[in-house]
Amino acid sequence: MLVVSHHLNSLLSMFEKSLVSRVRDKFCHVDQCPYQGTRIFFENAGGALTLKSVAQRSAEYAAIPDNQGRDNVASQHLVKVINTAKDDIKLFFGVEHGLAFVGESGTELLFRLIRSAARASQPGGIVLGSTLEHPATASARVQWAAATERDNVSVVHNNDTGTVGVEDYRPLITPDTRVATIIHTSPVTGMSVDIAGISQLIHSIAPDCFVIVDGIQHAAHGAVDLGECEIDGYVISPYKVFSRHGYGVAWVSDRLANAKHERLEGSPQDQWELGTRDTGSYATFSDVVDYLDWLGTHFTNATDRRQRLEAAAAAVADHERDLVKLMLHGDTGQPGLADNNRISIIGGVENDAREGLVALNVEGVEAVDVVAQLADHGVRVHVRKADHYSGNILKPLGLESCVRVSLCHYNTADEVKTFLVAINRIAADA
Repeated sequence: MLVVSHHLNSLLSMFEKSLVSRVRDKFCHVDQCPYQGTRIFFENAGGALTLKSVAQRSAEYAAIPDNQGRDNVASQHLVKVINTAKDDIKLFFGVEHGLAFVGESGTELLFRLIRSAARASQPGGIVLGSTLEHPATASARVQWAAATERDNVSVVHNNDTGTVGVEDYRPLITPDTRVATIIHTSPVTGMSVDIAGISQLIHSIAPDCFVIVDGIQHAAHGAVDLGECEIDGYVISPYKVFSRHGYGVAWVSDRLANAKHERLEGSPQDQWELGTRDTGSYATFSDVVDYLDWLGTHFTNATDRRQRLEAAAAAVADHERDLVKLMLHGDTGQPGLADNNRISIIGGVENDAREGLVALNVEGVEAVDVVAQLADHGVRVHVRKADHYSGNILKPLGLESCVRVSLCHYNTADEVKTFLVAINRIAADA
């Protein structure tokens, strides 16, 4: 249960005033690209800014020659760092049981979890997911449904809302659903999904189904509370939640942890790490948790660390919601995206599921050209094309591409206003 100070509303106003500068000071390259120069960073869905502590910690552990599992002081320190980070990962996910570990990337871990769940399940039945999903889960479902001779069934997402709901899943869940995948937030539409409601519905019909969640896009924008979900796996990519490239983070339930999976012969049944892992990966995720813990102290007086993380997540979500509202509706004398009839917005203007991301198109201007022109104005965004990454979202809408504008809590109202001036000028010149 989130315990937030009753002064939360007044404290939130500090986010844009005194606190925001302290927040921004903790990140690398906040407003300066080392190659381009001054710029506004609205490409956070492609990879969030990196904490300075993460960069420093990466260099520190990259220089250490020792490995885990040796009888020396350095090795013992590494093991302690790893074990602390595993506790931090579970704290971040809001769960006490199960197993936390790192892998090559978020995509690699999702493939591993889905593969292991499919192979550990009883024969027959179906594998279930949705058309909203990233290919990290969608492709794994296709491949491992075929490899285990099961039908791969996809729930069709709602084009108008840019998300998928509990009732969309209901007609396609059968008692012999063996593996199900859910995406927590779409990296194309920016819309979140009720993973607790969907996972509970699945298990009410198929109690033995393994449920795997892609949390990669969601992790930077709100709380992760697996204690409220009936799932067996959750995966994130730390470079999208203030850490760095080169590793992914996974949590698996006790049931999946002990199910048949690839491991060295003779190793513990719940061993999921293959080979010696990078201690710096674990250490840098602890840096993320430490940062969010620090941020949470500005929004609650709670002494419990998980409660401070929840307070930070609530503040982050509120601040990003305010920034998105400003982007959509503008301010006095500054029209928003919704005020411009040449700009269309995927998922609609008013959508409570939106998490810090607006996907749009400008009439008469190719998305790739909008991205280039915004770069000329010093605003970095990204184009999503109807390819193997985003075609599942864009093709049903009849779109070849879109412009993805993605925010994080360190972005400011002034940055949004600068973007609005630029995008409205681009639309006017079309």
